[in-house]
Amino acid sequence: MRQTLTHCTSLAFGAGLLLAGSTSLVQATEGGVSSWPMGIEIYGMGVLPPPGTYGQLFVGNYMADTLRDNAGDKVADIDLRVTTLVPRFVWVTEQQVLGGNLGFHALLPLNDIRLNIKDGPHEHKRGLGDAHLGPVIGFHHSDKFHTAMGVDFVVPTGGEYDKNDLVNLGTNYYTVQAVYAMTYMDPAGFNADMRLMYDYNFENQDTHYQSGRELHADYTLGWGLGNGWVLGIGGHAYKQVSDDQCSAAHCAAAAAVEAADGNRGSSFSVGPAVQYASKDGWFLSAKWQDESGVRNRADGQTYWLKFTIPL
Repeated sequence: MRQTLTHCTSLAFGAGLLLAGSTSLVQATEGGVSSWPMGIEIYGMGVLPPPGTYGQLFVGNYMADTLRDNAGDKVADIDLRVTTLVPRFVWVTEQQVLGGNLGFHALLPLNDIRLNIKDGPHEHKRGLGDAHLGPVIGFHHSDKFHTAMGVDFVVPTGGEYDKNDLVNLGTNYYTVQAVYAMTYMDPAGFNADMRLMYDYNFENQDTHYQSGRELHADYTLGWGLGNGWVLGIGGHAYKQVSDDQCSAAHCAAAAAVEAADGNRGSSFSVGPAVQYASKDGWFLSAKWQDESGVRNRADGQTYWLKFTIPL
């Protein structure tokens, strides 16, 4: 099997950090979260495997202790912990489209979310998050250079949503995400990956809040040791490229969004990343990343494990 699966899971953390009790804590994109868990992808982002079926299991843990505003200043001390378990199914067909192999994927995350605000309220929820599914086309330009493109659809299947709760298991709105990924890999040399994504978020019908459009990328750089191991670094870069929209006639957060110049978010992360590819065709990868340059979002650290196996 070629390197790890592309168009990798669009699982949401599902942590609808809706600090609705105080307009001063309203964050970019509704609740300060996105449908894509930033930096989840590791090596092989642009490589679609040969035709067949594949299973993946992701285990993630996000921990944040600070909520930052539009200037990057701390506005609250928090204890946010999001643990995610995500089974994912991938089917790569024999069908050729535009000279590449056509594939499909689907997943449904299981989330455990705990939020404590210092000297304030706390909440804990556990259950299903938002479903993700979509097509992907993979191209193999050489043994070392690969690209892929696709579209992900995020469906609000998360547990019962309540706009007055501190956290929710899903976003309660649809998202369409365009994806373009590239990989250069050498089992005994330089490795580089980037997955570029552009998100369009639809309106949350319960709150009449529409999160702005988002541009972000996961990346890795590494060196193959020639024995199945790749060692290096990875992370993400994120920038919200349009304002949140919230009508004053229907939305309690409208004044706060306008005061924060559209409530746009941004962040960057980096940390160590490692992968092992077995001779039997399975892959195990892990990473840790620390966030910086955070605006209008929670500021924290993430741990990820990913296991891939042909079925």
